[in-house]
Amino acid sequence: MNYYEYNFTIHTAEGYQQDLLINNLAEFGFDTFEDTETGFKAYIPSDDLDKEALSVILEPYTELFSYEIVLIPQKNWNEVWESNFEPIEISDQIYVRATFHHAKPQFKYEVVIDPKMAFGTGHHQTTSMIMDWMLETDFAGTNVLDMGCGTGILAILASKMGAKQITAIDYDPVCYDSTIENSALNQIDNIIPLCGSKEAIVDAQYDIILANINRNILLEQMGRYVQVLKPGGQIYFSGFYESPDLDIITAEADKLGLKYVSHKKIKDWVAAKFIS
Repeated sequence: MNYYEYNFTIHTAEGYQQDLLINNLAEFGFDTFEDTETGFKAYIPSDDLDKEALSVILEPYTELFSYEIVLIPQKNWNEVWESNFEPIEISDQIYVRATFHHAKPQFKYEVVIDPKMAFGTGHHQTTSMIMDWMLETDFAGTNVLDMGCGTGILAILASKMGAKQITAIDYDPVCYDSTIENSALNQIDNIIPLCGSKEAIVDAQYDIILANINRNILLEQMGRYVQVLKPGGQIYFSGFYESPDLDIITAEADKLGLKYVSHKKIKDWVAAKFIS
């Protein structure tokens, strides 16, 4: 399958505008997003692209962003991913690598990810901050919910850190398949992958919720998270900016009975911890 790469350049300092555009593109059919120094890249299967319909989606943003389009042939797609995917190390404890990298057994937690076309290799600041938060959290014997699981990287790490059971949900079938495959690569058998959105969340009680999505989806789904979070449970949000997003997220969380604890920041991106 061929893919179109849309390389967006940002012409506005309002970070939430990018979030809105990415959300709209995801709903349209773009299945992979990658940050760049000047904006972000978005990918869509060539067979799924309706340029006239997309122009309607992009029209409100014409003064905020510009973009260039490149067709990526199928034969080059894996090469693109492999050339862009370098192993990462987090706090000298977590090593994330692909199947084509050498193992480093000196790390406490090694996560093997075949990225394919699913989001979540640990390179994005939001993912790495959540993983850093996880190092400060006791997962032993816990029931965990991973929303927007992407490649399954956070669910896999939670399992390696001692979680009893992890439910990993993503609306993208590519992410669902990727989570299954990456769980097998890491010899993990206690992850339950589900394809869907908040309606896929079962009526269980979770000790820890990991939600690395974006501000608008978090706001829309937060009420459901609270319904399934145990009293005293922990929830980690990421996928948004410090300003103005953190105050908006915190205000909504407060309405729902969640207490803000602290947040981490890399550049303008934020990962925040709340407790019920």
